[in-house]
Amino acid sequence: MKKIDIVKEWLNFSKKDFSSAKFLLNMHPAPFEIICYHCQQAAEKVLKAYLIYHDVEPLRTHDLRILCKTCSTIDSDFDEISNLCSNLTVYGVQPRYPFEIEIKENDVLKAINDAEHIINFIFEKIGYKR
Repeated sequence: MKKIDIVKEWLNFSKKDFSSAKFLLNMHPAPFEIICYHCQQAAEKVLKAYLIYHDVEPLRTHDLRILCKTCSTIDSDFDEISNLCSNLTVYGVQPRYPFEIEIKENDVLKAINDAEHIINFIFEKIGYKR
């Protein structure tokens, strides 16, 4: 498989995670933990796609801060999204288990906005159309 095809697979999976997060907002009650988890996953996948695009094997981690820091060694513009990555990192593991984290509606909306910003940022860097 060509590198660009691998990158596209990661980007497409990211789009599915993000679409799922937005879709789940319509549930009543909305599953806040699951929405935030999908936002984190969408951001994780685009960060890994960016690294693969630049011939860097991504670390096997859910920590977006580490992935973003690795991306910033390629392009210092990634410093612009480091806080967004930090915000979403907490949702990579904790929300998958009961009683681990309390998430409110404003947290969910922020997670969606943060993920969307990261996704758009990286899609632009790669030159990939959504």
